[in-house]
Formats: sequence, structure tokens, C-alpha cells
Amino acid sequence: MAEIERMTVTLPSDMAAVVKGAVEGGDYASSSEVVREALRDWKMKRALQLQELTALKADIDKGLTDVAEGRVKDFDAGRIIERGRKLLAARSPSG
Repeated sequence: MAEIERMTVTLPSDMAAVVKGAVEGGDYASSSEVVREALRDWKMKRALQLQELTALKADIDKGLTDVAEGRVKDFDAGRIIERGRKLLAARSPSG
């Protein structure tokens, strides 16, 4: 089992009430369990954000390389708007 370290955490009253409510409602045995689960969720969310940021940076680098090597098209706002409308219509439940 991992080493345990005691820590004091200060929360706004509304957040403290949520933690207490989760314990009082029987969802968790202690406020420490609530905080541990919240931190596990945060770590997972943060890891996903970092993956998305890495992918976005790679896309930006690819785009900059394409521009530097002359692989570009003339800007056509109408074509971009039409493509966006088609994509939106495809996602729409009524479309």
C-alpha cells in the first residue's frame, strides 16, 4: 500500500458541504475518500488534457511545416463555411 501522508485542506463552505453530504449520504466512508476520488478524477482529466494539447501542438507544427514548404491553398471563406454547414448538418439529429 502507498505511504499515507496527513494533510489539511481548506475548502469553501459549499464544497465542504458537498464532501460532508457524500459521507453522510453513505456514498463514502470518510471525507478523505471523497477527496482521493476527486483527485483521481482530476489526474485522469488532466492527463487527457495534456494528450489533447500534445496532439494540437503536433497539428500546429504540421500546419506550419506545410506553410513553410508551400503546401497551401488560397483562402476561400465560402468553401470553409459550406464545409462547416455540411458537418453541422451531419451532426444534427434533424439533419
